[in-house]
Amino acid sequence: MPNAGPETRVKRFQDDIIRLIGERTAHDTRLCIAVSGGPDSMALLFLAVQAFPAQVVAATVDHGLRPAARAEAEMVGRWCLTQGVKHAILTPSTPITGSIQASARSVRYELLHHWREEQGADWLLTAHHADDQCETMMMRLNRSSGVSGLAAIRGVNGAVLRPLLSWRRTELAAIVDEQALPHVYDPSNDDVRFDRVAMRKNLAGADWLDPIAIARSAAACGDAEEALGWMADDLAGRYLSRDDGAIILQKHDFPREMQRRLLIKMLLMADTGRAPPRGDALDQLLIQLTEGKRAMMGNWLFEGGDSWCLRAAPPRSVR
Repeated sequence: MPNAGPETRVKRFQDDIIRLIGERTAHDTRLCIAVSGGPDSMALLFLAVQAFPAQVVAATVDHGLRPAARAEAEMVGRWCLTQGVKHAILTPSTPITGSIQASARSVRYELLHHWREEQGADWLLTAHHADDQCETMMMRLNRSSGVSGLAAIRGVNGAVLRPLLSWRRTELAAIVDEQALPHVYDPSNDDVRFDRVAMRKNLAGADWLDPIAIARSAAACGDAEEALGWMADDLAGRYLSRDDGAIILQKHDFPREMQRRLLIKMLLMADTGRAPPRGDALDQLLIQLTEGKRAMMGNWLFEGGDSWCLRAAPPRSVR
C-alpha cells in the first residue's frame, strides 16, 4: 500500500498486531519498541505510538562500537519526549568482543528484554520487514536449510513481536519522509563484508523477486515447523523413554523428518554436552540406525534395530 494515508497505515498496523496476539491482548498490553534510530525502527515507533497510545515505551541500545551511536540514541530520546513516550538508552556492561554482529545482537536482546521486564511491558517489538525476510530466506536457502531454517524471521518468537513482516522497506521510508521523523543510517548497513549486506546488494537488482510473497512462504514454513514440532513432541511422549541410563526410542517407522527430530530429542534428553548434529551429520547417523548398525558420537553410542538406543559408550581399555 505505497499510497496509503497515515490513518490507513495506522489501522493496518493495528490489524497486524491483533493478528499476532489477538484483539483483547492488543488493547490491554504494554509494548516495548526497540529503536536503533534508523528509518525502519523510527517508522515502527511512529506506528506504535499512533496505534496504541499510552501503551508504548521505547529503548535504544548503544553498543559502544561507534562514536556517533550515543548522539543517535539521544536523537530517538528527544523525539520520544515530544510524544510522551518513556525512552531509555541501554549500554552493555562490558565491551563487545568476538564476532561483532553476533555478539552485538545477543547483548542487544539481553539488554532490551531486561528493560522490557523492568517496565512491565509484555512484548518487545522489532522493525524486521518483508525485505529483511527475503534476505534471510535467500541466505538460508544458500545454506541448505530445512523447514525450521526457512521459517526465517518469526512474527512471534517468545516475547518478541515483528509486526512489519508484510511491509516493504520503501513503505517505511515513506512514513519517515511524510512525518519528517528524525533518523540516521548505520554505515555498517553498507559494509559488504557482512553476509546480509552482500545479499541485500545482490538482491537489489532482482526485480522479479517479490519480498511479500517470500514473506508469506516463510510464514507458511513457520506454521509447518510448528506442526512438525507438535507432532514430534507427541511421538516423543509416546515412544521415548529412559531405561537404566539409556534413552530408548521404541518405535521409529516414521517419515524421515520425524526420525531426525526424534534423534535430536534423544540427544537432548541424554545431555551429551554438545550441540545435536544437523544436516549431513544427522542424515549419516540416520542411515546407520535405519540399517540396524551402531554409530558413535563423541562418548555416546547409538544402536539401531527394532528400537533405537542411546547410551554412554563404555570406557575404552587402556593398554
